[in-house]
This record gives sequence, structure tokens and C-alpha cells, in this order.
Amino acid sequence: MSVFRQIGAVVGMNLQSIPRRLGSSSVVVIGIAGVVGVVVSIFGMNRSLGQALVDSGRPNRAVVLRSGSDGEASSTLLVDAIATIKDAPGVARTPKDDAAATADMITTANFKRRKDASAAGLPIRGVEPQAFFVRPEIKLVDGRLFNPGLRELIVGRAAQKEFSGLDIGDHLSLRNSQWTVVGVFESGGDVNESRVLADQATLMSAYGRTAASSVTVLLNSEASFDEFKQALTTNPTLSVSVERENDYYLRQSKSATTFFGFVATFVGGIMALGALFAALNTMYSAVSTRVVEIATLRAIGFGATGVVISVLVESLALALLGAVIGAGVAWALFSGNTISLGNTTSSLVFQMRVTPALLGVGVAWAVTVGLIGGLFPAVRAARLPVATALRAV
Repeated sequence: MSVFRQIGAVVGMNLQSIPRRLGSSSVVVIGIAGVVGVVVSIFGMNRSLGQALVDSGRPNRAVVLRSGSDGEASSTLLVDAIATIKDAPGVARTPKDDAAATADMITTANFKRRKDASAAGLPIRGVEPQAFFVRPEIKLVDGRLFNPGLRELIVGRAAQKEFSGLDIGDHLSLRNSQWTVVGVFESGGDVNESRVLADQATLMSAYGRTAASSVTVLLNSEASFDEFKQALTTNPTLSVSVERENDYYLRQSKSATTFFGFVATFVGGIMALGALFAALNTMYSAVSTRVVEIATLRAIGFGATGVVISVLVESLALALLGAVIGAGVAWALFSGNTISLGNTTSSLVFQMRVTPALLGVGVAWAVTVGLIGGLFPAVRAARLPVATALRAV
């Protein structure tokens, strides 16, 4: 009998015997399903968070912060600096010939989540009238736009779904004053949908502030960035940093996702180790219960290669079954769900995306565990002395 026919015969026999070892085989399948489910879920959350931030940026927009600030929350820009930024070369103009720029004020307020009434901070952004020309992806989908000078708000769709008290007509208490929700907007699922927008001048007055947090400008073109940045960073009256908006959000996404990347690797690694030991134990048991069967095959002429491959194939089959179950559960439970991350300082709401690439990562983990889990029992089976095994009959 050829080597390939031997391998096929032994593999078929081993796979047919799996139902007789359903209990021990289920341990491997469930363990690997858990590993894949956790890995896919955490990496999916990590990547979805990063993508929500990156999708918010455009290369033809620039963000200006105070020099040394890591983000908008720690930045302050005074009125004179804002005027200079808006007059810089490279800034586009609106149809009314105003500078296509918005000086935004950033603050937060606590709201209650709909699912458990726990408090979490939600960013509130005060914007200037040109903000919707600068950010055309923001589309009003319900209600109306806030009126400048009035204490009115519009809320992102993602924020409205996650938090209570943000429906049209609801009244919010901000700095001992009542604000009314008058509209709902969408922006393609990016980070803006996790925010509440209001008139900048009215919000600054309510909070007693005289400085904005940042200035976002729409450039004449992507090529205008260098001219714009050069004009601002060489101006002795200014102390600012200038980034393309997509670079700014990319930097923010890296800092935001580092922690979850570590958690995914650490937790997934621990679970994978547990599943590996379960696979090793199961495959060693499978070899032990078939010691006479394997020895008989060896005695009638089956080679060690067929035995080794049969054990590895069984281990991989169990691993792949677990991978399919784990990936399927992760996709069914989490793909498309709205995720809210944050605390009483700030929150970010985004949509979970379980992509085919992530499912592939989960399957790769499962295959690795299956190969390692089957390798050592396979070697033991191949080295099993025929005479010793047959004496156990």
C-alpha cells in the first residue's frame, strides 16, 4: 500500500472514531472556540475603535493646537491667535467669502447610559457656523440645526443611541442652565457621532471661557498644507502645532488602541495556553486509548508517517471546528453592535466591525494551537514500540 493510501486510511479511521471520544474532543473544541471568540472580539473592538478615529480625519483639513498639547482637551487658543490662523495662506473660503475654519471649544458632561443608567462623560463641542462647511460629512438627519445665540444642541446618532436624555425636545442641564436638543446628525460612523454640538459663542459664555480648544481649517487643497503650516509655525506671535487632520486622528488612535492591543494579546495568550494544554491532554488520551490499534497498524505494515499525520489531522480538525464556532459566535454577538468606551471624563461610541481579516486571525490562532497540541502526541504515537503495545492486548 502506498504512503498516501496509508495516510488516508489511518486519517479516516481516526476521524470516524472521534464521536466515541465526544467528551474529551469537546474540551478541545470548546477551549479553542473560547480563544477564537475572545481574540476576534477584543481585536475587533481595538480595530473598530482605531478605524472610527481614523475615519474622522481628512488630508485636506488641518488641526491647529497650542504647542505642546497632546490633544484638543489640553489645548487653548486665544482670540488673536485664532484670527491669525484663519488669515493664514492656504485656508479655503466659504461661499460667503469667510475663512473655512472653525474654532472649537471642547468640554464634557455626564450622561446616563440607556442599558444600565451608569454615568459616563460625553464630549460637547462648541462650533462656529463654518463648521458644517469645513466638515461636510456631518449631515442633519432629524430635527433642525441649533440657532446661534440660543442654548440649543444637536447630538450624534451614536451618542443618542447609547445615552438617555438626548432625544429631540429633551432638556439638559449644563452649568446650571437648560439646553434643548433640537436635532440629530450622522457623520458616517466616525468619532463625531459620539459628540454633542452647540454654538461655540453660546457654550463659551455659559462656561465662562475666553479661549477655544482648537482650530480646524479646510485647506484649498492637500498640497496647501505645507504653506499653511510654514506660515503658522514661523510666526513669532504664535506658539502652535499644526497637523493634517488624518495624521492627528491617526496619532490619537494609536494612543487609544495601545491598551486594548495589549489586553487582546495578553488575555488571548493566556486562553490559548489553556486551550493548548487541553489539546495536548486530549490528544495524548486519544493516543493512549488507541495504543493497541496503532501498534496493530504498525505491525501489518503501516508506517510511522501515516500515524503522525493522522494524529495531527485529528487535532487540526478539532481546532478548526472550534475556530468556526468561536468566530461565528463573535460575529453573531458583536458585529454591528454599538460599543461605548469611557468613564466620567470622556466616552467614545463606535460600531463594532468583525471583518473577514479578523476571522482569519482567529482561525490562525486555532490552527497554531491545533498543530502544537497534536505534534507531541503524534511523535509519541510514531515512536510507540510495537511489541510493548501489543502485549497490552
